[in-house]
Amino acid sequence: MTDHPSLQPYADAWTHSIEAISELVTPLVEGEWNHATECPGWSVRDVVSHIIGSECEMLGDPRPIHSLPRDLFHLKDDLSRRIEVQVDVRRCHTAPEMTSELEYTIIRRSRQLRNEKRDPSTKVTTPLGVEMTLERALRTRAFDVWVHEQDLRRALGKPGNLDSPGAYVARDVLLEGLPKVVAKDAGAPPNTAVVFDVSGPVEFMRTVRVDGEGRGTVDGSVSLGPAVTVATDWETYLRLACGRVRPSAVRDDVKIEGDRELADAILAHFSVTP
Repeated sequence: MTDHPSLQPYADAWTHSIEAISELVTPLVEGEWNHATECPGWSVRDVVSHIIGSECEMLGDPRPIHSLPRDLFHLKDDLSRRIEVQVDVRRCHTAPEMTSELEYTIIRRSRQLRNEKRDPSTKVTTPLGVEMTLERALRTRAFDVWVHEQDLRRALGKPGNLDSPGAYVARDVLLEGLPKVVAKDAGAPPNTAVVFDVSGPVEFMRTVRVDGEGRGTVDGSVSLGPAVTVATDWETYLRLACGRVRPSAVRDDVKIEGDRELADAILAHFSVTP
């Protein structure tokens, strides 16, 4: 247990997801580590490398000194290049090396979380190179690890844990991005309401309201006569919001009612993750 109750739910969600990842990848044969995931340019090995590297940085380990190849065309900006260093440095690692490092990293991070005595408001530097409070950083790690657990499950054809503790952390993180998607990115007119109706293992309905000044907010109240209603299942919502698929690829899984042009603009800007 950490010293601060506000951190415990994120530590628990992180633990559940990272242990599930370990169980998923430990029995894999060498070739299965090369299966492509929905993360552009990343294999199963690359996703696990990213997780290991991120947790090592949270432990305070120095970042690897490593020059990236020039032919990694999925890298679009400085942030993606920063993230890729921890991935590319492990691309030559064997399956036993990967599982051993993952197991050791989980042991170290679990011990750190159990002994965490810092105040939740303490500022820490995250693997993305930005500073945030310890509480938000742990929330972000719980979110990231659960999302990547789902990436691995889809790549390996082993679905599960769509309603685990990390799923609810992910729901809340993704919902925070909705007002910007609707009001700013999609340009919904002032005094507009847009409803998102999500079914499945994690079920919820939320309304984004754009006020007269063009500012968006999200709440759980029902809106009468919204401009748009977007209905889909939880896994499709997750994949869209995390940029794993384009809207055209899951069109049959998303039901739209109302202003189709606005709905298309919302879906075009739906990805809220880096």
